[in-house]
Amino acid sequence: METTLFIESVRIAFREMRRHRTRSVLTMLGVIMGVAAIIMVVSVSQGAKRQIQGQIANLGTNMIVILPESTTQGGVRGGTGSGSSLTMADVEAIGKECSAVALASAVTRMGCQAVSELANWSVQVTGADSNYTEVRSWKIDRGRAIEPRDVDAAAKICLIGRTTAEQLFGRDDPIRRRIRVKGTPMEVVGLLAEKGQSPLGEDQDDTIVVPITTYFRYLSGGDRPNAIIASAASEQEIDLALRQIANLLRQRHQLREGDVDDFTAKSLAEAARTAESSANVMTTLLVSIASISLLVGGVGIMNIMLVTVMERTREIGIRMAVGATRQMIMQQFMMEAATLAGIGGLFGIVFGLIGTEIVTRLTAWPAIISPFLLIAPPVFAVLIGMIFGLLPARRAARMNPVESLRHE
Repeated sequence: METTLFIESVRIAFREMRRHRTRSVLTMLGVIMGVAAIIMVVSVSQGAKRQIQGQIANLGTNMIVILPESTTQGGVRGGTGSGSSLTMADVEAIGKECSAVALASAVTRMGCQAVSELANWSVQVTGADSNYTEVRSWKIDRGRAIEPRDVDAAAKICLIGRTTAEQLFGRDDPIRRRIRVKGTPMEVVGLLAEKGQSPLGEDQDDTIVVPITTYFRYLSGGDRPNAIIASAASEQEIDLALRQIANLLRQRHQLREGDVDDFTAKSLAEAARTAESSANVMTTLLVSIASISLLVGGVGIMNIMLVTVMERTREIGIRMAVGATRQMIMQQFMMEAATLAGIGGLFGIVFGLIGTEIVTRLTAWPAIISPFLLIAPPVFAVLIGMIFGLLPARRAARMNPVESLRHE
């Protein structure tokens, strides 16, 4: 009996929608826009979050970055990393004495002009030791990595990123080719695998990596790294590695209790958590704003259903006269409201997927569309329809049959 009444209620709901097509479409617009907006916002934001996490992961597995603290010259204080408190001996000590650290590498960078026989290109040159590519989880596409013997001998060799290789050699194989960096000839011994952009938008493939001793001897003339990068033995030991590094460097730099650290150590796990938290907050905010469209759509459904109840007053009286209960009348109008919202939700899915595809193509942002995302908004829309359809349904159910039959 209940199934029959349900089917009949749905059939009447579709009949009324066909009778008032334009009104029905306009009523559903709020729901359509709300569902579409939620799908677009969540799918694009989740895709952006996944992209940021991938970019952070590309920087290196379990990577920790140690920077020297700022310097003060002439009353002007520089930013973090402008100091020179880190030494090559610190790098060696971190690798040997910190049990939670798998590998450590000294790093220093500067912008230089690189010249090949075909072209010249302004590029970031990184001086690093033989652990650099492993700490960064950076594979070698062709050739070989920097080896300890290259560092010991300050060899005039280099690794080259894919972007730099294309700028200097076009489509030619760069391996065993020679370039000049700041006037110093160097042999390309390895082509780095493609890394893509960093979280800050920097092209990581636009780089040249040379042995750090070569960097000091031929390019900069210094002897202290700009930073130290280290890889924790496991993700679970990142916090332990940070504590061990801090304790070791304070001891090596002879800092007494109460003295401020002359270095800063941070893990990329912190950056990943911060990025994820920010993305979640932004997603929640945008979904909340998009949900307002659903509420507006619910108000529209309620208004139209109140008008519908007034238009069908005589029909309600006739149904009550032939035996329909107040519960049946209420169920009928709630079902009509839910049907309007449900169909609006289905159209919202279609427009949401189309809108997501358009945004993805225009902005090159990735999008992640989960099955839950295709189910939850339409279900929520139906609930909105039923909630806002409750008032018109109660008004219809409370009508006096005799007065309803007299209505013209």
